[in-house]
Amino acid sequence: MKFLLLLPLGALLGFLPSAHAQTTPVTQKAPATIVTAQFKTSAVCDMCKARLEKSLAYEKGVQSASLDVPTKVLTVTYRADKTTPAALRTAVQKTGYDADELTADARAYNRLPDCCKKTNAVH
Repeated sequence: MKFLLLLPLGALLGFLPSAHAQTTPVTQKAPATIVTAQFKTSAVCDMCKARLEKSLAYEKGVQSASLDVPTKVLTVTYRADKTTPAALRTAVQKTGYDADELTADARAYNRLPDCCKKTNAVH
């Protein structure tokens, strides 16, 4: 009978926070470094702008991407601990556009609408 009376008391003490106090060290993370890079692209129209900006939005670490169509310069703001300029150039390539000295992936380029291709650009 005494056991039945002590059982709820033991269970209650087992759930008290002080009974299981475990400390975990708190570590401070260094703030992420936000960097901006610019790439010269082969984009020629507003469809290119939308396609590139949307494509880069899915890249890990990218905060924002903006293409200036008249100058063909893509400005990307990203977290330096998540990606690199080389990875971003590759992403631009795989979307079907040139990125600085790297030429567009042929397969991706062939899937672009005619208005977005360098040879057929009328803009």
